[in-house]
Amino acid sequence: MSDSTALQNVRVAVIATHGFEDSELTKPVEAVRAAGAEVTVLAPEAGTIEGKNGTEVTVDGLTADADPADFDALILPGGTGNSDKIRMDKPAVAFVRAHVEAGKPLGVICHGAWILTDADVLAGRTLTSYPSIQTDLRNAGATWVDEEVRVDRGIVSSRTPDDLPAFNEKIVEEFAAGGR
Repeated sequence: MSDSTALQNVRVAVIATHGFEDSELTKPVEAVRAAGAEVTVLAPEAGTIEGKNGTEVTVDGLTADADPADFDALILPGGTGNSDKIRMDKPAVAFVRAHVEAGKPLGVICHGAWILTDADVLAGRTLTSYPSIQTDLRNAGATWVDEEVRVDRGIVSSRTPDDLPAFNEKIVEEFAAGGR
């Protein structure tokens, strides 16, 4: 996919909480770490978060304390419960809005795109997601497409765990390019 230095000195935040789709967090993290990125998992609560299939991930920092300026890229994994809780976390929403407004790259998969609706950053963008949230994305101003992976001005989006190989390849590419 990429060499082990493509993302050297790139700081990647992951925002998630309990109920994340396990592979949609772990596989992208593995991909960006393999390319040399430093990864920080942010959540609304300290300790450990658990995926819907039992994967436990240590939280490195709280969304309430995180500064988007400290990160070069962002990953938003899916999982219906995870995504619904994250979109209700005001610090996470503010973080995502500031990140996108700064023009930094972001990778979002499945239901993770819900937070983009609350961050109000979808007007005029084209993306994909799990099909059940396409109406929400359209209502937030996005054009929704049913594609394995879609890149629009630094936002890399995908539909489901089946799309992870293409998603992971594209996030490494976009994160290395700085979203431009």
